[in-house]
Amino acid sequence: MADGGTREQRAFIGSFTAAGGPGVLTAAVDRGSGALTLLSAVDGVPDPSYLALSPARDVLYAVSETADGAVAAYRVDGDEPKPAGPLVSVGGSGPTHLSVFAGHVLTANYGSGSVTALPVRDDGTLVGAASSVLQHKGRGPHTPRQQSPHAHQVQPDPSGRWAVTVDLGTDSVRVCALDGGRLTLHREIALRPGSGPRHLAFHPRGEHAYVLNELAPTVTVCRWSALEGSLRPVGETPVLSGVPDGDAYPSGIVVSPDGRFVWTATRGQDVVSVLTPDAVGEGLRLVATVPCGGAWPRALALDPSGRFLYAANERSGDVTWFAVDPDTGVPRRGGSVEVRAASCVVFG
Repeated sequence: MADGGTREQRAFIGSFTAAGGPGVLTAAVDRGSGALTLLSAVDGVPDPSYLALSPARDVLYAVSETADGAVAAYRVDGDEPKPAGPLVSVGGSGPTHLSVFAGHVLTANYGSGSVTALPVRDDGTLVGAASSVLQHKGRGPHTPRQQSPHAHQVQPDPSGRWAVTVDLGTDSVRVCALDGGRLTLHREIALRPGSGPRHLAFHPRGEHAYVLNELAPTVTVCRWSALEGSLRPVGETPVLSGVPDGDAYPSGIVVSPDGRFVWTATRGQDVVSVLTPDAVGEGLRLVATVPCGGAWPRALALDPSGRFLYAANERSGDVTWFAVDPDTGVPRRGGSVEVRAASCVVFG
């Protein structure tokens, strides 16, 4: 873990063990170049496809993206994560994302179309049973991807008051409250039918959110009100120039710490797109696309400094890093490290 700049930065990488991935990996991060050096791998959890750190950054949580969905917790005070208790069921199938919110780990369960709250002890370990499972309802016009709900992401809003969930199957974003361990639906916001929203990233000012759509390679720009817990779509921007030649399935989205740049990844086209918000954050302009450095970029991550961008390339089996041009936001490939079935990167 990083310690006041005196120790190396650490990155944690998830992968799909069913496709030959090594499980959860730890890597050292070179602060000057962004380069990753693999240190260890832990393979005790099936398909740990998405990871998140505790607020104290001493416990790492991993989904097990399986039919019997679960979450694992690890201590990360060394170079090899150590299990911190048994797997805990999420009461749903195929969890694809998790985050920490109000003393709970929240999971978005793609297969069952639900969101789960798992209580966390003061030491960061999981209590052992879900306190709430909120089932989504609805469907969309795209067959066969939208025959039922498919919650793909859940995260806190910048105010820390709300949990926001993105559902690919219902073309909607839900705003939820968590009270006494119970998730309740506050508001559901409909997006364009058939767009298939996958992930959402907030602008650092906290007044806008950018929703990346998987079934239409676009970003929907929304106004966000933390006071009201409301999201209002105001525009939609393509993440590719022209009509895609072949498959195009956007996957990950990140926003620079200063809000000047938005980056997205698109599988099939295997590119990273650079977009720039306007002065008020409500308009986006596509300025460039660059190769992702591999095949099928499942997720993007930005290091804490905002200088380096990382693509977890699932099908080529690598994590590629890029130096970000501070003036244009265009990533320049720096190198890569082999990680079979790579799925995400988070930083300690």
